[in-house]
Amino acid sequence: MRTSVIERKTAETNITLTLKLDGTGKSNVCSGVGFLDHMLTLFAAHSRFDLTLTCLGDIQVDDHHSAEDIGICLGQALCEALGAKRGINRYASTTLPMDESLILTAVDISGRSCLCYDVDYPTEKIGTFDAELIEEFFQAFVRNCPMALHIRKMAGSNSHHIAEGVFKSVARTLKAAVAIDPALGDEIPSTKGVI
Repeated sequence: MRTSVIERKTAETNITLTLKLDGTGKSNVCSGVGFLDHMLTLFAAHSRFDLTLTCLGDIQVDDHHSAEDIGICLGQALCEALGAKRGINRYASTTLPMDESLILTAVDISGRSCLCYDVDYPTEKIGTFDAELIEEFFQAFVRNCPMALHIRKMAGSNSHHIAEGVFKSVARTLKAAVAIDPALGDEIPSTKGVI
């Protein structure tokens, strides 16, 4: 069973996160940051990962530490749940429309961290959430589950739609990349023999 439980406690956040890759997309997310809860709920639904998250963060300062540390925990959980990455597809890409926005995402679960994030937002904030924290979240995520993750906005004029498209597109791309390919059996999908 490809699951993981991560706990992280710092002077800024106290997080418990449970991830099940072969799930149904159910989630129970309470980060203290309403917009991030919305995005992570969408992420779980579209990846079909089961996700449980609680975060007590210093949101009286701002949402930065919570967003970054949740990205760290989600990355650690995915990395742990994948183990040696035997039999996974490894590569995947998705072009996803969300109303007027269009987001392209591609991933290689390569064991090497690289985020190429080419997404601009018309507004600095989405509600009370700083739009720049979305990139911080994904940067923390790929540093803790080493992969090449490309996220590119092809179109979009509404910041909420763009952000929603990003999380849904990443979710669907990861769903495909971590899926087991029956033809691979127990093989690690690399000529190096390790990822």
